[in-house]
Amino acid sequence: MAISRKQAERLLTADEWQLVQKTHHPAVQDLSDADLSDLAKLVRERRDRAQSEAYRQRREIRGKAQPKGATPVRKDTGTRAKLEVLAMGVRSVNAEQARRRRMLAKVRMVENLRRALARKKEAKGEKDEAFNTRQAHAGMHSIESSKRKTLVRPMERGRLRKAGAVSQAKRDARGA
Repeated sequence: MAISRKQAERLLTADEWQLVQKTHHPAVQDLSDADLSDLAKLVRERRDRAQSEAYRQRREIRGKAQPKGATPVRKDTGTRAKLEVLAMGVRSVNAEQARRRRMLAKVRMVENLRRALARKKEAKGEKDEAFNTRQAHAGMHSIESSKRKTLVRPMERGRLRKAGAVSQAKRDARGA
């Protein structure tokens, strides 16, 4: 079940809420790589603390552990919800880090391929052709089709092909 921002704010402390807000979409993309890794570390620590607290409370409810406070815990729904919010924050940060790694890998691959192409052209003695400047990052360009344009509709062509097949079948049936 999704947890709204208002509910998440109620569940978390003020500093935890500030951390979780940084993991949401527009803010997480504005962070530098170092800030993102620091944020991931902090949110993971908070999530782990909430996880151990939820585990302890579940053991108290089952009667397997001594109560930490004056009265034993009866429900752990708030702690579980807090854990869920922090886990969503960790997932969001992990996804952003993975996105950045994929983007960096793609840029590096393009650079390597361009260097390899330059070395290949250099080995052949070719010069970089100035007239062919189409690059992937420049966007799509419309290229005129090299096929001849036919004036016959495809449905008409299929109709004629079928009529020819039927008449051939009739001729074969008469000759047999």
